[in-house]
Amino acid sequence: MSAGAQAAFRPKAWTGRLAAATVIVYALVTMVPIAWIFMTGFKTPQDSISYPPKAVFEPSLEGYVNLFTTRTRQTPEYMRSLPPPETWYDELVRSRSMVIAGPSKFGERFTNSLIIGFGSTFFSVFLGTLAAYAFSRFTVPLKDDLLFFILSTRMMPPIAVAIPIFLMYRTLGLSDTHLGMIILYTAVNVSLSVWLLKGFVDEIPREYEEAAMIDGYSRFQAFYKVVLPQMTTGIAATAIFCLIFAWNEYAFALLLTSGTAQTAPPFIPTIIGEGGLDWPAVASGTTIFLLPVLFFTILLRKQLLRGITFGAVRK
Repeated sequence: MSAGAQAAFRPKAWTGRLAAATVIVYALVTMVPIAWIFMTGFKTPQDSISYPPKAVFEPSLEGYVNLFTTRTRQTPEYMRSLPPPETWYDELVRSRSMVIAGPSKFGERFTNSLIIGFGSTFFSVFLGTLAAYAFSRFTVPLKDDLLFFILSTRMMPPIAVAIPIFLMYRTLGLSDTHLGMIILYTAVNVSLSVWLLKGFVDEIPREYEEAAMIDGYSRFQAFYKVVLPQMTTGIAATAIFCLIFAWNEYAFALLLTSGTAQTAPPFIPTIIGEGGLDWPAVASGTTIFLLPVLFFTILLRKQLLRGITFGAVRK
């Protein structure tokens, strides 16, 4: 390409500055709700519902204490009969004329989210990797039709199959179980996994596997030692998208779980305080709920960026 052609395709300086400014403004706008949720977690119940809203306030850990404990209100006579508080959170709760009755259910619900979210992500990526390799490398009858059918399951609105799945799960005894939710989320995510990973496998030259098999590798060994390492970028990107869906899913979790396998999304909005929702506790739970996906995305950010922009190896 000539120097004149390169200059013609070179973006103007003001275009770059405009793009940078747009990205910065968009980032700030999207960060405002997250920052407000984080701040609300450190407010008192009174400050969280004050009008106009308070941007400057005295920080309090009452929301986090309320999130992890259940409390009961007691009479002044009973409060005076108690020994001095042993911990700072006991003292904080007693300042509200209440005592801690025990732990809340948030820890169990958060653990359920970890088990179901990461469990379904593992199986989605595992099955998607095998299916994507098969569709890319082997002659599969009606391949295009099968791929479209797999993708079409992702297009279906969840409410359309909510009642049939509820009845089926009740009959099979999978309602309110970790296994049932992992199977459901895996079935929903595997279509996305297959389509994303097939693109990465298609980008890996077949000659690599053929050379490995000439050297004595079996088909499985060539896949495991040659193809799979080059799919790492695509697997990381796919895992993030699958985890985000399973982690945030609300409708099926609300319909199919109630206690044993209930995840955090349907539990957090039900945290009740005196006079209604305990907004600092809700905000605290939301903040903690964001952390695993945030850390997982940061951990795989390099693979995610390469996977979205470049794919795998080009011929």
